[in-house]
Amino acid sequence: MAFASDCTATEQTGIKCGEVLHAGQDSLRREEGIHEEARPRGAQVFSLQALFHYNPRMAACGQFSIAVCLIAGSLVPAQAAQQKPPAPPSPASARILLLPRRIVSGERATLAVLDVSGRLTPGVTVNFSNGDHLKTDATGRALFVAPLNPGAIFGSIEGRPGRVSTVILTPAEAATPTMEISAAPHVASLTDRFEIFGKGFCGDADANQVTIGEHGALVLASSPLALTVLPSMELDPGLAKVTVSCAKRDAPAFSVVFVELELQADSSPLKPGEHRTLTVRVRGTAEKISLEARNLAPDIADLAGGNPVRRLSAGGEENAAEFEITGKKNGAFLISIRLVPAMGRPQPVSG
Repeated sequence: MAFASDCTATEQTGIKCGEVLHAGQDSLRREEGIHEEARPRGAQVFSLQALFHYNPRMAACGQFSIAVCLIAGSLVPAQAAQQKPPAPPSPASARILLLPRRIVSGERATLAVLDVSGRLTPGVTVNFSNGDHLKTDATGRALFVAPLNPGAIFGSIEGRPGRVSTVILTPAEAATPTMEISAAPHVASLTDRFEIFGKGFCGDADANQVTIGEHGALVLASSPLALTVLPSMELDPGLAKVTVSCAKRDAPAFSVVFVELELQADSSPLKPGEHRTLTVRVRGTAEKISLEARNLAPDIADLAGGNPVRRLSAGGEENAAEFEITGKKNGAFLISIRLVPAMGRPQPVSG
């Protein structure tokens, strides 16, 4: 299983906010041309610009020094809107396979592939453990029909190490007369995807309508049993109502606390033997939340406490957590920090 990160500190670029990584026997059948034809009227429609660069906040901070990132970060969305749509990532840059954790035998499902900056990546070949292959379309996703035989199956990005798994359930196990939500996060990140589990969703990602605090969200991957969702850039930190609907079915609304993680660190070159503190400030909740740091360049620096290491934020008005690193040799250090999701029964909407 891979991991998801919200902020990455590097020696060369300072802060990189919102980088994301994640995971998931007979024939997998690709269905061509279904995305547009199957989208119901009134469904959320996202432009190709939004799909290819669906969250400018995710990569923008990596383009500036730490001081500019922290001071002018709120200006990034407006600046990004004035720029020309970026070219789609090359298939060679693909790093992250999003595969629904649960799919249904003989039913449609949607997977997605992201590059290291979290952009949807077209033209990527995905190989499955039963010998089947799919290629992501112009949106960086692929719609397919799940194998008929129940059980586990593994997928991987061609030419990349590692694989992710999904479990194939029978139609009887997935049957439901209504849409229901069985699990959702209590706290999620503004700049990272989160998962919703239940029954009655649409396997075509574009056929699902998800709103968060009155803003449409982007469904990256989906099956009748699971959704992978990215919040809107317009969403503010704090408690928000989430609604899900598909094919004239609606699930009861629920609440999620969305937080912003702000990484503060000295981005100057790290010297051998030098100790440095990385501070992650949490906006949107006064609750203590679990954060995980992972050292992506262990030959350059040591991460105190192991790799990975988890910390609880302090909670309260100054909600923050600290991680310590020590330089081993000159070079670019890379520490990825993510919110650790805690899935549970959906929280009812208050009031």
